[in-house]
Amino acid sequence: MTRVRYITVEADDDGQRLDRWLKKNLPGVPLGLLQKLMRKGQMRVDSKRVKASTRLETGQSVRIPPMDPLKDDKTKKVVGSRDAELIRSLVIYDDGYLVAINKPAGIASQGGTGIKRNIDDMSAALINEDGVKPRLVHRLDKDTSGVLLMARSSQLARDMGKIFQGRDIKKIYWAICVPAPEISNGEIRAPIRKAGPVGKEKMIVDIEEGSPSITLFDVVERAHKQVAFVAFWPRTGRMHQIRAHAAHMGNPILCDGKYGGHEAFVDGLDVEERVHLHARSISFVHPRTNKTIEIEAPLAEDIKKTWKTLGFDTNPDYIPFNDIKKFKK
Repeated sequence: MTRVRYITVEADDDGQRLDRWLKKNLPGVPLGLLQKLMRKGQMRVDSKRVKASTRLETGQSVRIPPMDPLKDDKTKKVVGSRDAELIRSLVIYDDGYLVAINKPAGIASQGGTGIKRNIDDMSAALINEDGVKPRLVHRLDKDTSGVLLMARSSQLARDMGKIFQGRDIKKIYWAICVPAPEISNGEIRAPIRKAGPVGKEKMIVDIEEGSPSITLFDVVERAHKQVAFVAFWPRTGRMHQIRAHAAHMGNPILCDGKYGGHEAFVDGLDVEERVHLHARSISFVHPRTNKTIEIEAPLAEDIKKTWKTLGFDTNPDYIPFNDIKKFKK
């Protein structure tokens, strides 16, 4: 049985919900138990009763009552030297407020059932001088490479979350599509929802029950009718949105068997068998400097070979979506 503990809220956690703060500081304790302790008044902040939604303030004292067993010390993960070295090598932007990495395909953004290696855990190797671990602002599919953004404070993460939710952000993805779209640019409006058994879920188009989803596309180059280099700009942020929309359009992303089936592969084309989708760039108004910034991630080496094999330029002069008037509002 542990003793009563008091933890002081750090400046980095100012404004954070109590339940999320507890999840971070007591990662092995079930949420149901924590809620029970709150209801009974054993979990308190500055000696006052609290709810899960209570917002914390810098300097407040959180009372942690005795719990048996208290698992948090056993569940803290340590970043191995190889993973620490890897994530440090992936950093492409760091201004002290925001950190961006060029995420490789094959590594999940966050942990979950069956996921032992992920960027969220590895980011502990990017702790700054104040001991603050960067927080994910958004996520990328495990099979997608490219720009992944993190914030160095809870408040900044919330500010960035509002920017994402308000669509005041431009995220451009590069992909190889098979076959090539018949038109050069356009807009895909197709509501999607999650379907399938646990562990094998995928997004499907469902006009009646799906969530509104919009993706713009712009063909950058064509090799022939069979293959094209296409840029995508998701205007909403659904899970697997670009992959589901590309397949719905009839032009699945190369090697994306989950959404495109056998049509996502080209006989005789010697390429890396991974989804050819890369988060190329992200631009937005920085919530601290109020300046517009753009962060670009070079093509991952494993699919850069495909671009070269097909004769596509890895640094094209053509700027996709430059003439936004071509696209529907």
